[in-house]
Amino acid sequence: MDINIGISVKDREKIAEGLSKVLADTYMVYLKTHNYHWNVTGEHFHSLHEQFEQQYTELAEAVDVIAERIRALGFRAPGTFKEFQELTSIKEDTEHPNAMEMVRKLAVDNETILRTAREALPACDSADDEASLDLLTHRLDVHSKTAWMLRSHLE
Repeated sequence: MDINIGISVKDREKIAEGLSKVLADTYMVYLKTHNYHWNVTGEHFHSLHEQFEQQYTELAEAVDVIAERIRALGFRAPGTFKEFQELTSIKEDTEHPNAMEMVRKLAVDNETILRTAREALPACDSADDEASLDLLTHRLDVHSKTAWMLRSHLE
């Protein structure tokens, strides 16, 4: 069935490409945050364990919302680890960092998602895609706040 939502196929495709990168970054940070939740130790264990759980829970919900928006635009949402690795700007962590290094890495990663989301904004704006703009604006708010909270641990 043809999609007729007032946004051209070309514009929808460009928006979906940008959202796919946001989805990949979000998924990779979700995975890293969940890993850190399981493996954090030390003096700040309890507070970081809980903070990481709140963050990965929010990220899991975000992954679903972003993927569903890509589908609503008429495109396949990336959903394999291989696809995410090809699209993401997030570096996988194969090290075993201490608690404060986990915090630092997640702060950097949330700032990376902010940049990826900002790169997706112009296509949404030029196509008058308010739904995708709203989604990205919300992600900007969440990741700005998360990065700030994580950086605050390091001061």
